[in-house]
Amino acid sequence: MGKGKLAKFADMERYENVFQYPYSVVEHVPFEMRGHWHEQYFHNGNPIVLELGCGKGEYTVGLAKKYPNINFIGVDIKGARMWTGATQAVNEGLKNVAFLRTNIEIIERFFAPGEVQEIWLTFSDPQMKNPRKRLTSTWFMNRYRKFLINDGIIHLKTDSNFLFTYTTYMVEKNSLPIEVKTTDLYAEAEGNSLLQEAASIQTYYESMWIERGLNIKYMRFHLPQEGTLEEPDVEIELDDYRSYHRDKRSSKDKAK
Repeated sequence: MGKGKLAKFADMERYENVFQYPYSVVEHVPFEMRGHWHEQYFHNGNPIVLELGCGKGEYTVGLAKKYPNINFIGVDIKGARMWTGATQAVNEGLKNVAFLRTNIEIIERFFAPGEVQEIWLTFSDPQMKNPRKRLTSTWFMNRYRKFLINDGIIHLKTDSNFLFTYTTYMVEKNSLPIEVKTTDLYAEAEGNSLLQEAASIQTYYESMWIERGLNIKYMRFHLPQEGTLEEPDVEIELDDYRSYHRDKRSSKDKAK
């Protein structure tokens, strides 16, 4: 029998690689490591890469193992899920990985300008009803700009046609430089080093979606610091499901 939530939270309270600052806490307690992740936690000057909405942390840990000279931080509000990756990192002695339990809506409170080089968005909730909550929306892009280096890299890996299409429109509307984009990652990865990088790590749920016959989409683009970002004004066909084993919730066929 697996550990319950209370036991997992107790574990994470003593884990040195987990920092827990949900919204209610940050309102009253400043995050003193903001701007000092390199010297106070990682103890090196290697690049910092975030995975936002990391879930169980499989991808964060996978990246940390694959790239030992890069520092990775998984961010999510679901602590019971995060315990899996945090525990693996502790057990395997991975020093280039950390986890931050907080609301992504306030992510800029934890990192100083220019402190982060890249962001991974892996299988984010497409938020078909609420554009402001989409992790590739201009609302979030403006927050990422507050701590991402100029022309920092954004990776989007998703099974959602809706989120991929929306992000494509957002990127094109704002002329953000795209390095690579594909609607079928695993069919097109061979011979392309950027696609091979994205295909080299596969989560449990990702394998389930692939078995279900869903193509995995991937996009890698840059986010310049300058320029006003505008939301695309276009209706997009909704996904006919929300996530694995869940049916479509809305009766609508399209959304902006």
